[in-house]
Amino acid sequence: MTDIDTDNSPIPERKRGSGVKMVYDLLRDEILDLVLPPGSPIDEVQLAERLKMSRTPIREALVRLAGEGLIDTLPNRSTMVANIDFLNLNPFFDALVLMYRVTTRLAAQNHRPEDLPIIRGFHEDYAAAVQTRDALTMIATNAAFHAAIAESGRNPYFTSLFRRLLDEGRRILRLYYQSYEEQFPQRFVDEHAAMIAAIAARDIEAADRLGKAHAEQIVEQVQKLFARNSKLDIAL
Repeated sequence: MTDIDTDNSPIPERKRGSGVKMVYDLLRDEILDLVLPPGSPIDEVQLAERLKMSRTPIREALVRLAGEGLIDTLPNRSTMVANIDFLNLNPFFDALVLMYRVTTRLAAQNHRPEDLPIIRGFHEDYAAAVQTRDALTMIATNAAFHAAIAESGRNPYFTSLFRRLLDEGRRILRLYYQSYEEQFPQRFVDEHAAMIAAIAARDIEAADRLGKAHAEQIVEQVQKLFARNSKLDIAL
């Protein structure tokens, strides 16, 4: 309320709300994709100049991001991108594996015919990203693929939790793909295809088993990466 805009005309409520969402979406993507690295400061004045808007919607967006644990507010009231808590990842991994299992299982049980083309479409997008070694697109299409599976399970609570976990894992996966020294493995694509086949066949137990195996091998690889790469040369 105390900020003064260069444009003295009042900002309509709808426009102001849209501004908050735009800032929130932009900063959230930049944080999760490591464009804004962990520990980097968030300067409201620079953001206001960059986005050509007042600081009010920026502050509101930062409050939302802080509520999601992506922004830390320091005692001097400055803000910074939250660090990744590598020492306490096990609870996150446990929840992630469980959601892979539950959502794939429910998809096999509850999917509708119109769900399958959507899931297959994201699968094809992911396969294309693997071929082009596009890590950011791989992460985005992988999340969309598994979110579509969750949606087809018809449990909005599981879907919401799984989306949150997939989003929280984006920074970890970005580090993982950034460190890859070989061609991205085809097995990720093959495992997705096997999950689709189990879902389409309504084979609940197979879907559960495949979802569990898929999640566990990803978790194992990430854990090995951080265990062995204390000297990993990644710009943070």
